[in-house]
Amino acid sequence: MKKFLKGLGILVILILVSIICIFMYNWRDRHPNYTVNIKIENKTPAILNVGFSKRKITPTIVDTWNDTNNDFEYHEEDGDTYNDNNNNGKFDAFWIAGMSNAKPAQGVHDDVWARAMVVDDGKSRIAMVSIDAIGFLNGNVIDIRSQIPKELHIDYVLIASTHTHESNDLVGIWGKDMLHSGVNTDMLDYVKKQTIAAIIEASKKTKPARLVFAEDLSGKDSLLIKDTRKPIVKATGVHVMQVLDIETNKTLGTLINWSNHPETLWSQNLLISSDFPHYIREAVENGVYSDGKLMQEGLGGVAIYFTGVIGGLMAPHPSIAIPDPFTDSLYAEPTYQKTKALGDQIALMTLKALQNNGDTINTSSINLTAKTIRLPLQNNTFKIASGIGLIKMGMPEYFKTRTEVAAITIGPALFLSIPGEIYPEIVFGGIEAPEGQDFNIQPIEIPAIQNFIKHKHTFYLGLSNDEIGYIIPKSEWDVEKPYLYNDDRHTYGEGNSLGPETAPMIYKSLIDVINELKP
Repeated sequence: MKKFLKGLGILVILILVSIICIFMYNWRDRHPNYTVNIKIENKTPAILNVGFSKRKITPTIVDTWNDTNNDFEYHEEDGDTYNDNNNNGKFDAFWIAGMSNAKPAQGVHDDVWARAMVVDDGKSRIAMVSIDAIGFLNGNVIDIRSQIPKELHIDYVLIASTHTHESNDLVGIWGKDMLHSGVNTDMLDYVKKQTIAAIIEASKKTKPARLVFAEDLSGKDSLLIKDTRKPIVKATGVHVMQVLDIETNKTLGTLINWSNHPETLWSQNLLISSDFPHYIREAVENGVYSDGKLMQEGLGGVAIYFTGVIGGLMAPHPSIAIPDPFTDSLYAEPTYQKTKALGDQIALMTLKALQNNGDTINTSSINLTAKTIRLPLQNNTFKIASGIGLIKMGMPEYFKTRTEVAAITIGPALFLSIPGEIYPEIVFGGIEAPEGQDFNIQPIEIPAIQNFIKHKHTFYLGLSNDEIGYIIPKSEWDVEKPYLYNDDRHTYGEGNSLGPETAPMIYKSLIDVINELKP
């Protein structure tokens, strides 16, 4: 008996040591000593050279599946089966990210993209990329930066995610269950290669250009957004930059920045899609169509959509109806009709803004500040997910993760790089200290970020160079009873945040980079 107990004890110790080793290996810093500390100053305006490119990052869906009980989730215990169309004896699934686990894609509705813009002022060159993904971790951004050819002389690369909830998982937590990563490593490598290819192509396509800045701040887009968490502070406004070839006056590309979750299709969609950014880009490039009829001409070129301030939670929720801009139809249920109606609305606002109040500049310069910061990883779920390899975050310090903020100025515009889903009240004001908060404090992240911005045009680039989740005001943090505003239920957001110290640290870092780039 003693020998048995001794053997059992040794076995338990070996198992514990193995688990610790696995966790420590997965927690390792995959980019030791990597840091960003860039300051670019250029006060001499010149003609800009700008180039655009787009490359598909769409997965090829081979294996499909049979949803026996029509719950839109794949569970073998429910009798669900897969169709081994390539006869390799396994289910080659691409797991759709954003709503729940166990959602294998059944096909492709529209392509997902890596879309790049490269800007050169004669002294510096930067690349700004948007990819159709739920998120793209900082480590993957670093991988791409390290593989960009040196001869391109690109000083800074920004890679943001549109945060579509309808494409394949590139983060890891939306696999077949909570213990299996949803990331297909071959697909992730393909996304990196296509993103690099888009940056290279955009660099080779640069042409002398003029820029047109515009926005629609009417607030009518408020009807297209539901704020699903108190306090009700919506991030409204469509921000636009059009890039024109100086010689031909043709559009090379257009940047559109708006704040809403690309999750119009909600939880029952099983097709790969970029959600409403697809329809915005199609309409801006090729025109707005209704029932096959051209209603508004497009601009041509390459349209790039950047997601903005979407924490809180800004969403095209099924409880709100989206009006078709050309008919009397209202779409509340999650359908592609609703998604197109939403995309067309924002595209029309984009096109009208350029017609009505565009500011044209013929010369400019690039100024930039970018900094690495280290945030405490306080979320125990994220610690475990990282430890078992679901999320490849990496930790340069004990339970601290690396991320990044940046501010870029081009002409009268500021582009603010935010590494997650920041709550609108941090940016625009309205933070509260409600009853039920976990910390008995008054708002910390004040005054609002917009109060520090002196530029005429502002682009808030959410999920840039990382996806750290929700950036929640500390005075609104709530995981324990009593709940905020004495509600019966806990709030949504904290479970997808690094922790309560994230917002104060991100806020301070953003203010720092803004203040270093005063006009």
